[in-house]
Amino acid sequence: MQTLDWIILSGTLLFIVLYGSWKTRGSKSVQDYIKGGNEAKWWTIGLSVMATQASAITFLSTPGQAYHSGMGFVQFYFGLPIAMVIICMVFIPLYHKLKVYTAYEYLESRFDLKTRTLAAILFLIQRGLAAGITIFAPAIILSAVLGWDLNILNILIGILVIIYTVTGGTKAVSVTQKQQMAIIFSGMFIAFFLIISYLPEGITFSKALDIAGASGKMEVLDFSFDLNNRYTFWSGIIGGTFLALSYFGTDQSQVQRYLSGKSIKESQLGLLFNGLLKVPMQFFILLVGVMVFVFYQFNASPLNFNPATKTAVMDSEYLQEYKKLEQKHAEITFAKQEAIQEYVAHPEQAATNKSKIFQLNQDEKENREAAKTLINKANDTVETNDKDYVFIHFILNNLPRGLIGLLLAVILSAAMSSTASELNALASTTAIDLYKRNVGEKSEKHFVNVSKLFTLLWGILAIIVACYANLFDNLIQLVNIIGSIFYGNVLGIFLLAFFFNFVKSNATFLAALITQAVVILGWWQDWMPYLWLNLFGCVLVIVLAILLQPFIPTKPKPENV
Repeated sequence: MQTLDWIILSGTLLFIVLYGSWKTRGSKSVQDYIKGGNEAKWWTIGLSVMATQASAITFLSTPGQAYHSGMGFVQFYFGLPIAMVIICMVFIPLYHKLKVYTAYEYLESRFDLKTRTLAAILFLIQRGLAAGITIFAPAIILSAVLGWDLNILNILIGILVIIYTVTGGTKAVSVTQKQQMAIIFSGMFIAFFLIISYLPEGITFSKALDIAGASGKMEVLDFSFDLNNRYTFWSGIIGGTFLALSYFGTDQSQVQRYLSGKSIKESQLGLLFNGLLKVPMQFFILLVGVMVFVFYQFNASPLNFNPATKTAVMDSEYLQEYKKLEQKHAEITFAKQEAIQEYVAHPEQAATNKSKIFQLNQDEKENREAAKTLINKANDTVETNDKDYVFIHFILNNLPRGLIGLLLAVILSAAMSSTASELNALASTTAIDLYKRNVGEKSEKHFVNVSKLFTLLWGILAIIVACYANLFDNLIQLVNIIGSIFYGNVLGIFLLAFFFNFVKSNATFLAALITQAVVILGWWQDWMPYLWLNLFGCVLVIVLAILLQPFIPTKPKPENV
């Protein structure tokens, strides 16, 4: 990191915080603070919805996912456009008609207070954990690569977000996310074109795609019904649709983005904009990861991209064994370079050379796995899964001065935008669904101050979660796993409310409690890939509620207080 990088990085982050705080200061009513005064246009809603979902994890993990596993992860998002259409047709008109501040207010009008409270609490649990992870994700990567203190980074990111989110509420989140998305798109496009320019002379973009295809990285669609395969066309269309319906339709961090729209039409256009752009955006980010893979076919790459692994082995008795694996890695890389050159120069022998490249990639994979085993023997506390470190390694070791600072700003901006939405939604749900519903009427100023206080408290809790979090298999998967455990159940509650009028509150409440316990058990016992938990939870709560309804006496629903 050079001085220019530090200037760009710090200048970008300070601008976002100061601009957001100044632009949205002085909220005097709950309407202003939580719904942004209902002034948001469709493009603001669309970018805000996208920025809320596209956390730093997206820009750290997704390229690494593509580097190791190829483009197949894009199937995860295939259900999103379908979900956007359904939400525009069903959810948005209903929320606007009832003039709710949170999605869970509707559940009380349809069922009762306890069902509303249960859904709100399920949201607070999963989103509270996710908020900590969206802080932790960039912090742990940057701390490992740059040598910065992890806890200081967690606290710094958290404080920056808290400042403008507490000050301006929903409007501050929406205003800053437009700047953040501009920075993010600029940084990723620059990185993509630089990677292409770094490829050897004669290796055009089309040839780079051929090389990636020969290595099995361009297999986008998988129509198999193998439940052991996490990412298939069917899991994306079915499980992905239910996950997106749950996330965008019932998760307050997203609902709050389009509740701030000027009208139903603006909210609908914003979500459709997100639905049209999201899949191409994720495809492009994965393509960046594939191009990083091609780049490392012609340039030296580490045996493991997490720098902490090398340090762990250097201080152990396994150093010489590890050096042998590094030597083998270098030999495989050289052999791949020769095979790739043959593949490009002699298309008439494509099948033979493609088979050779594929086998060398398998050899490299086995060698990397052997290195992971050795690292675990040296120090079993060091994270050997290096997917989240691939892109940041490329940035720091290959980009010119200034652009390193810009790409780090991209990562931290994404972390801030997603975390700000989550804190804003956590505070709104706590203030409206739990606090206001139970303390009764107070002044507007009182509830604005309470919302700010809850934003601060959730921000502190997110920092604490970040400081005690552990790195899982892959950060982008971790966030989606947490969501999948809770989202299906909550979506099922909403679908019961929308379409099953004969099912009443007690049956729904009991079914939701049973379903949540079963889904957690199913995840723990690994009954199915996590994406299918969304469908499983949704169907289970609906079926249980229908079956329980005849056996549970229905009391007249008390009038809302």
